[in-house]
Amino acid sequence: MIDALSPAPPPAAPTARMRETAEAFEASFLAQMLKPMFEGLKTDGMFGGGQGEATWRGFMIEAMAKQTVQAGGIGLADQVVAQMLKMQEQSQ
Repeated sequence: MIDALSPAPPPAAPTARMRETAEAFEASFLAQMLKPMFEGLKTDGMFGGGQGEATWRGFMIEAMAKQTVQAGGIGLADQVVAQMLKMQEQSQ
């Protein structure tokens, strides 16, 4: 039974775009949080990648952050989507 007082669900396309944006934001946030973990690592040694490893480290951190979000993340995207929907409802 549909409650007459409940608001209609938002269209699927804008909600999907909101989710995509929120996940991109969460990945960016996670990348910034992971970056300090790798700053003190040395890349020399027998199995180190040298300067090349240091150069590409940022890409690795971004990939780790995106993978974390795909695996469920830390819940930040959920909160961002909820706030975006709330703001959208208030503007209507």
